[in-house]
Amino acid sequence: MSQRKYNIAMCCDFFYPQLGGVEFHMYHLAQKLINQGHNVIIITHSYKERMNIRYIANGLKVYYIPLLIVTRETSFPTVFSSLPVLRKIFIKENINIVHSHGTVTTISHEAIIHASIMDIPTVITDHSLFPFNSISHILVNKLLRFSTTLANRLIAVSQTTKENLCVRTGRNPTDCFVIPNAVISADFQPMGVNEIKNTSQDKIKVVIISRLFENKGIGLLIDVIPKLCNINPDLNFIIAGDGPMFIDLQQMIEINNLEEKIELIGSVPHEKVRDVMIKGDIYLHCSLIEAFGTVLVEAASTGLVIVTTTVGGILEVLPDDMAVYCHELTSKCIIDGVNRGIQKFQSLKQEQSSTDDLPFQWKFHNKIKELYNWENVALRTAHVYDIVYEEQNKYPLSMLEKIMLYYSKRLDNDDGTFSRILYALCCTVDILYLLFLDYIWEPRENIEPAVKWNRKIVV
Repeated sequence: MSQRKYNIAMCCDFFYPQLGGVEFHMYHLAQKLINQGHNVIIITHSYKERMNIRYIANGLKVYYIPLLIVTRETSFPTVFSSLPVLRKIFIKENINIVHSHGTVTTISHEAIIHASIMDIPTVITDHSLFPFNSISHILVNKLLRFSTTLANRLIAVSQTTKENLCVRTGRNPTDCFVIPNAVISADFQPMGVNEIKNTSQDKIKVVIISRLFENKGIGLLIDVIPKLCNINPDLNFIIAGDGPMFIDLQQMIEINNLEEKIELIGSVPHEKVRDVMIKGDIYLHCSLIEAFGTVLVEAASTGLVIVTTTVGGILEVLPDDMAVYCHELTSKCIIDGVNRGIQKFQSLKQEQSSTDDLPFQWKFHNKIKELYNWENVALRTAHVYDIVYEEQNKYPLSMLEKIMLYYSKRLDNDDGTFSRILYALCCTVDILYLLFLDYIWEPRENIEPAVKWNRKIVV
């Protein structure tokens, strides 16, 4: 455990009441860091009536800043207008680590830029893979190169994500750490041992829980489900999730008369995901792009046999004895994978019935419990904080060095003279704006320190 205790600001556009992978990662990481004795706050944008300062479990303080929302809960990028409010929060809370989450959120980028100018150590975690084949992706990658120029370290959730992130930022791989996601295994337990042993079933149920978007492989799913139902009449499906392709799934069910074989239940709250998973035997994951695949860990913890594509960082997630891999993004490969998954499930059931050993579902669960836990993630993250804090204090940069770094750093990446001048100009304006705020508008000594939440340190 880290001996030094930090005041940490986690910054992202996505947080409660919106629920998703990044939001859960931030929440659970913050809780474990608080239990280790650190002080953590969250900075995000306001959500309708949820604004100002709120406290949630374990004294976690959340700043909901009133910002203009553009699309999908991402705030409007301005670069400079967020400096006064972020500066005041950083000073008020005596922040000595800024940890941004996500590379497609405005607050993440702007917090990294402003904190670096203020000489606060910075870390950014990337939770997703990004391609390079469209204008929008190219622009986001250019923005990421700019905003991470002075970032001390990067964190990726898988080795594949690390490689992707280093290419996008132009940073040295030694600057990037791999710290995977985790799950609370107690929330994803299989059925009771006696209940499993006494369960007799003729049907095999395949569970799919996903956002219903094309990049999640829903188009592939629509193609393979009717074929699988024709091949194996004892196969049923439970599909949970919502998105633009929900109607396409409904049409597929109606056209093929599969109402009795497919249960389409729409969006499911995260606390109900386990209740859906334990109804099934196999979890099918057809995603076309995936940085880590936390849902695979949750499904394996619940005792399901995993059938999944091998895109992104998926191969790094699970032991081979828990999963069947589909190495090609084709209907034929997915169908073959599901058939192999059925065979694997049946063989595991036969082994279980021939011995009085612990059911394989609970063996899966216990292994996941050992591999993925938030305490380990928090300890590894705190180690990164130690590195960046010591580095920032040992090798501080002058304002001129920061400007020159913005100009010269990307020379080897051929960003072009105009881009480098623009980077340096933005840095210069941000520095001048900070000096104006520090010495004229609201000097630091006039900002009242925040009252810290009294809590018992859990060892």
